[in-house]
Amino acid sequence: MKRSFLVAICVAFLPFNLISAEPSAFGAGDLNNPKPYGLTTSEEVVLQNKKKLQKVVVTTNNQANEVDSLRERIDGLQTIIESLSRKSHENKVKLQKLTKKSGDDLISTNEYEKRLDEVSQTNAQNIESLKLVVSELSTLLDNINKTYVTKDEFNALVENLNKFKSLVSKELKTSTKSNKSRFKGKKNAQIAKEAYAYYKKKYYTNAIENYTYLIDKQYKPAYAHYMIGEMKYRRRNYAEAIAYFKKSASLYSKASYMPDLMLHTARSMQLTGDKKNAKSFYRAIVAKYPSSSQAKSAKKYLAKMK
Repeated sequence: MKRSFLVAICVAFLPFNLISAEPSAFGAGDLNNPKPYGLTTSEEVVLQNKKKLQKVVVTTNNQANEVDSLRERIDGLQTIIESLSRKSHENKVKLQKLTKKSGDDLISTNEYEKRLDEVSQTNAQNIESLKLVVSELSTLLDNINKTYVTKDEFNALVENLNKFKSLVSKELKTSTKSNKSRFKGKKNAQIAKEAYAYYKKKYYTNAIENYTYLIDKQYKPAYAHYMIGEMKYRRRNYAEAIAYFKKSASLYSKASYMPDLMLHTARSMQLTGDKKNAKSFYRAIVAKYPSSSQAKSAKKYLAKMK
């Protein structure tokens, strides 16, 4: 996301306003980032297909430019050919006139040979120009053939995208049906209680299913996102954890679990290589929650990063 926005916050207001800032401060889940992280599985597939489409677009644009260049060269070739044809006709007429002359009007042999030599040189130059153009056209056509995206290749890419959309749709439907059958007749509060019980027993797969269902039902979505983020963090899926922490903070930035959310976000950033933002979050924890255990941990991590 917008790194410059995060830097501005760090300089002026970071200690007090980081969590109330827009979610882009987390820097995760941004498909436009040169090195995106915090992506879901579906987002990763979307990113791959996006890159393939961009490659096709670039190749297509290059081919369009080459075709335009080819057309221009063909026009130039046609002009040369027409010019050569006219000059050849003119030379033919001149030779006919010279041969018809006789007696005093007959041009000297030397002058005749001179004019004939000039005509030959002109023709030779035109022929060399023609050879050069033909050579350039051949090279251009070879390049187009090497980089050409065929209709079949493009259709295959589109087909892959459609299959992906269909697969995601089926998975969502299957997941929804499964959840509906397992949670049928239960109230959201009961499902939330079961989710936390699963979490305490470290049955993370079941717990994540419960919290995902609650998110779909818009039942305490900020807390549900935080809990899934915690489980992703404990499973060392740090990039995914950041994405869930980010969403949770955007939904409710004054929650009691914010110190833990910030600390685990910073730690996840550090472990995924985003040390700059990790330091910013550690400093924000120390400034916003100076007496907390999380601030104590943040100081230790900062000291090791120096």
